[in-house]
Amino acid sequence: MAHLQKITPDYVFEASWEVCNKVGGIYTVLSTKAKTLQSLFFDRIIFIGPDLWKERENMEFIESKSILKAWKKHAVEKENLKVRIGRWNIPGEPIAILVDFTPFFKIKDSIYYWMWEKYKIDSTVAYGDYDEACMFAYATGLVIESLYTFLQLEEKKVIAHFNEWMLGMAILYIHNKVHGIATVFTTHATSIGRSICGNNKPLYGEFTHYNGDQMAQELNMKGKHFLEKQAAFYANCFTTVSEITGKECEQLLEKKPDIITPNGFETNFVPEGKTFEIKRKKARNTFITVAEQLTGISFPDNTFLLATSGRYEYKNKGIDVFIESINRVKQARPERPVLAFILVPAWIKSPRMDLQERLKKNLPSALPLHAPFITHELVEPHSDQICKYLHYLNFTNQEDGNVKIIFVPSYLNGNDGIFNKSYYDLLIGLDLTIFPSYYEPWGYTPLESIAFHVPTITTNLAGFGVWAKEEKTENDISGVKVPARTEENYFEIAEEIKNLIIQYSMEYNSEQIERLRKAALSLSEKASWSYFIRFYQEAYEIAFENKK
Repeated sequence: MAHLQKITPDYVFEASWEVCNKVGGIYTVLSTKAKTLQSLFFDRIIFIGPDLWKERENMEFIESKSILKAWKKHAVEKENLKVRIGRWNIPGEPIAILVDFTPFFKIKDSIYYWMWEKYKIDSTVAYGDYDEACMFAYATGLVIESLYTFLQLEEKKVIAHFNEWMLGMAILYIHNKVHGIATVFTTHATSIGRSICGNNKPLYGEFTHYNGDQMAQELNMKGKHFLEKQAAFYANCFTTVSEITGKECEQLLEKKPDIITPNGFETNFVPEGKTFEIKRKKARNTFITVAEQLTGISFPDNTFLLATSGRYEYKNKGIDVFIESINRVKQARPERPVLAFILVPAWIKSPRMDLQERLKKNLPSALPLHAPFITHELVEPHSDQICKYLHYLNFTNQEDGNVKIIFVPSYLNGNDGIFNKSYYDLLIGLDLTIFPSYYEPWGYTPLESIAFHVPTITTNLAGFGVWAKEEKTENDISGVKVPARTEENYFEIAEEIKNLIIQYSMEYNSEQIERLRKAALSLSEKASWSYFIRFYQEAYEIAFENKK
């Protein structure tokens, strides 16, 4: 692979469950990468995602009657494919095809039999989102095959790029049916590695002793695991997002990635100059206003604002360590007020009506509301892990002290009923973010943070943390701190993070803070797609080389 021929694709099809569908980090990967890909392959990069909306409005998708009009007529009338075509409503506005995969449920058993016969994937031991994902993947394979034939791409250089185990059956379909297409498969986290952590088994302490196939049997994960493993073996190029996950793939999938394709970020998401300062001031005001109306306490302008965010993976994302760290800051009784936010979507009923009413009237601080540590009503508050730990620590903002913690269990899409700002429009107002991950193949949240000039704390168990540490020279001031997390040092890491919070909030002067913010921004620029897209271009070349 050292002497790859420079080959530029004529067409790239990229498929994911998160195309025009904001779920997690993969959405951020694709939506920020899209502008760079569109500039490289104008309208010859086509994204494919699930049509989960049918006739309902999807703000992410701008439907078009003219794009690929002739192919759509052919696909609908001749091949019974139900698709909608348009543009993804993101910078670059690439072409997007949304596929209705539900018609394939009626032939699900024959699809699974075919996958067993050809690739020995046992779909009888699967659960959760397996059926939906596989029917979408199968439909995606048919769509790509149809486009390839209809557009007469047989003499062209075509890449089909698939993300996560959820698209595994699309890779296998293309491998079996469409021999002219070179395939790339990216796993953002192995399904079995995530399952090991999710079942509270020690991933790192026992890492070299784990056998992926055996663990799949034990954890009832055979369907997903073997699908992902076969996709990795049959793809022309297998990639993952960090060296950490690369080792995980070698151990659990028994397949070393051909190349590491780290996740970048697009700087055009970040406002500049005066606009940046205005948005930062508005965000800070929003955070403080919500906290005041919830707790009945007035917070000064210099209140130190920090947060964690991401998917609700209590242990994997280090939410437990975050809470423990903030509790330790509270016990240190700092003189400067500290407001800590947990911006993690959970199972909510609605925004709190009592808090909405107070925010509407915007009255001076009064008595605290009931449960003055949460902004939205949960469906099952008594079984929620975050609420349970806050109650266990008696950390529910009902005591005196300068440190308060607030759980925001809603997606921050600009319409949550309390903040009514997007995540980025709030992130910009923070002083510090903390992501003490236990299992994090890459880690978009700290990268997003530093792109918005907000220093961050992550760990050496996050792919981004490892990358950030490697990029920093010994004498650099850094906007990213990377404490070493192990299997056993839960309380030690919480204490270290507590000390860092106190250092940032109490000991650094304004000049030092400004240097940290500039260092954070500077590091984020090294992770822009303008740098990282080269890894994907190399992945395409590897795929073409291996296709020969």
